[in-house]
Amino acid sequence: MNPKKGKSKISLVKTSDRAPGIKRAIDLLGINPVKGRDVLLKPNFNTADPFPGSTHNETLIHLIAHLKKMGAKSITIGERSGPPDTFSVLREKGIYELSKNLDVGLINFEELPPDGWVRIKPEQSHWRNGFDVAKPVLDSKCIVATCCLKTHGYGGVFTMSLKLSVGITHKRNMNELHSSFFDMRKMLAEINQAYKPSLILLDGIEAFVDGGPMRGTKKRADVILAGTDRIAIDAVGLSVLKKLGSNEAIMEKKIFEQEQIARAVELGLGVKNPEEIEIVTDDEDSKRYGERVVKVLMKG
Repeated sequence: MNPKKGKSKISLVKTSDRAPGIKRAIDLLGINPVKGRDVLLKPNFNTADPFPGSTHNETLIHLIAHLKKMGAKSITIGERSGPPDTFSVLREKGIYELSKNLDVGLINFEELPPDGWVRIKPEQSHWRNGFDVAKPVLDSKCIVATCCLKTHGYGGVFTMSLKLSVGITHKRNMNELHSSFFDMRKMLAEINQAYKPSLILLDGIEAFVDGGPMRGTKKRADVILAGTDRIAIDAVGLSVLKKLGSNEAIMEKKIFEQEQIARAVELGLGVKNPEEIEIVTDDEDSKRYGERVVKVLMKG
């Protein structure tokens, strides 16, 4: 499949091998937003639960290796976990050792001083008085996000690139988020107004099709996605979940009617409809799978 002019390009690689899959997915985009830049890498370390409960360490290792080959000036992992404290999650996952071995920086947002947080008050928001964002995120000129493919059993419905942004906010904001059941999905989307990633990688080798975000019903998708548009990534991810067969909240609602997606569209955070998404592939297996995913995407 060749990219079409004016469309948001999402690369799709059908593989169970992360090392070549990550390289292929990024290279297919035909961009290099990290060359010569200081990269802030945002993973999904909400907890230390095994993948897809959290970013697979192999994903992080291969992604970092490829970003270095692309010419990144420096790479720093940044995250805030929860409900567990971030230090415990990073320690349990071996991220302190990993970052040292790979010669990359590591910022535990939870350990930032008071002046390491900035209150953001978007004009269009369901947050009562805004939310606090880690200053390193706001200061970064190049953010790379890597997310998982999974449902969310506690009100979020799904958690991919849009919901990944919860980890840039302060823990004190979580009471309001979790107690706002009717507005939660909209509030999740609204956090994304604080920043724009330069690159997004979704590891969908395995997925939670029910439950989540920590533990759930797993199915293999053997797919890696990459792009720069959070709405497009999540829309394609939802199409994969629908293709796998997921829970009622996923299967019985159209993709662009999901509240996270619909609110993100209202805020102008990416594509407005499935017709604006172009899936690009580089081999026959991926092409065939991508064509089936497109059918789901267009059907909604």
